[in-house]
Amino acid sequence: MAMVSSPSLHRIVIPGLLGNVLEWYDFALYGYFASTLTPLFFPAQNKTLALILTFTVFAIGFLMRPLGAIVFGYIGDRLGRKHALSYAILLMAIPTTLIGLLPDYSQIGIIAPSLLIVCRLLQGLAVGGEFTGSMVYLLEHTPTAKQGFYGSLAMASAFGGLLLGSAAATIVELFAVAWAWRIPFLLSITLGALGLYLRLHMPESPVFETLKKKHPLTVNPLKEVVSKHFSLMLKAMALVILPSTGFYLSFLYLTTYLNHFLAVALPHAMLINTLTLFLLMLACPAVGVLADKIGKWRILITGAAFFIFLSIPLYLLLQEKSLMAIFICQIAFACMVALSYSPIPAVLLELFPVAFRYTGLSLSYNLANALFGGTSAAVATSLIHVTGILFMPAVYLIFIATVTFVTLLKFKQLSAVSVH
Repeated sequence: MAMVSSPSLHRIVIPGLLGNVLEWYDFALYGYFASTLTPLFFPAQNKTLALILTFTVFAIGFLMRPLGAIVFGYIGDRLGRKHALSYAILLMAIPTTLIGLLPDYSQIGIIAPSLLIVCRLLQGLAVGGEFTGSMVYLLEHTPTAKQGFYGSLAMASAFGGLLLGSAAATIVELFAVAWAWRIPFLLSITLGALGLYLRLHMPESPVFETLKKKHPLTVNPLKEVVSKHFSLMLKAMALVILPSTGFYLSFLYLTTYLNHFLAVALPHAMLINTLTLFLLMLACPAVGVLADKIGKWRILITGAAFFIFLSIPLYLLLQEKSLMAIFICQIAFACMVALSYSPIPAVLLELFPVAFRYTGLSLSYNLANALFGGTSAAVATSLIHVTGILFMPAVYLIFIATVTFVTLLKFKQLSAVSVH
C-alpha cells in the first residue's frame, strides 16, 4: 500500500484519535468517581463490600464489550469502518450523559443502581466497537514500517481520554461540592456531538474499499473468526490480558486503593494519577517508534518481565504512603504499561485478515478486557478483603504477566498475515 500523504493522513489521524479521546473520557469517569458514587448508589455498613459492588458494576460494563465487538465488528466488516465508529461514539455519549442525571439511592431506592447498571451496559456495548475499530481504521491507512508508531498513537489517544477524565475528577474533588461529580458526565453530550461530527467527515478505510471491489464481503464475520481462527483469538487474548490488567490496576483502581486502604487523601491520589497518566500518554509514541526499530516482540516481553519482577516491590513501596513514593511507583507502572500496551494495536492488526479483521480484533481484545481488565479492580479488592494482605493486587499482576510472558516465548513470530 502506498503511503498516504501528510495532509490526507492528518485528516484521518486527527478525527480518529480525537473520537477515541472523547470515548475513553466517557468510559473512564465511572472508575475515577468510584469513591464518590459508592455511598450514593450502593450505601452499606461495610464500606469495603460497598466498594466491591461499585467495582462489580464497573466490571459489568466490560462484560458488554464482547457483545459490542460482535455488533460493531459486523458493521465494520460489512458496511465499513467509518459507519461502525460513528455509531459507537453516539452510543457512548447518551448513557454517559444519563449517568449525570440519575437520582441516587436515597431518592428512588433500588431503581438508582439498576439504572446505573443499564447505563454501564450501554457504555460497554459502545466501547466494545470503538477503540479496536479506531485501531483498525488508523492502521489500515498507515505505512507498514510505521505501524508501531501509529498504533501507539491509538493507545496514547485512549490514555488522553482517561487523562481528561482524571483531570475532571481531580478538579471536582478539589471543589468538594456534593453535586459537582455530575458535571463531567453531563459534558459528554457536547463532546459526543463533536466526535460524531468528526467521524461523519472521515474517509472510509482504503483497505476496506479495496476488499469490497475485489472480493465478496464475509457474510458472517463472527462465524469465520470463531470456527476457523479460534487459535488466533486465544493468542491475541493472551497478549492483551497483561496490559489491560496492568493498566486498570495501576491507574483506574490505584487511586481508590490509595484512598480506601492506605488513607491517602483522594485529591492527592488523583493529582498524582493525572500527572502520571500524562507521562504515560507521552511514553506510548516513544515506545511505538522503538518497536518499529527493534521489533514489537522484544518490547512486549520486556514489559512482561518488568511486571513479574517489580510488581510486589512497587506495591510494598506504596505502603510508605508518602506522595513521593506513590509518584515513583506510578511512574514505574506507567513505563511498564507503555511497554506492554504500545505495540499491541500493530500486533493484533497483523494477526487477522482484512475480511474479518474488525470482528476478530475487537472480539479478542474485548474478551480479554472483559474477563481480566474489567474485573481486575473487583478481584484485587476481594483478594485484599479475604486475605488482609495489601499487596495482593501485585500477586494477581504477576500471575497475569506470567501468562503473557509464556505466550510470548511460545509465539516469538507474532505476525500472521499482511496488514494491507
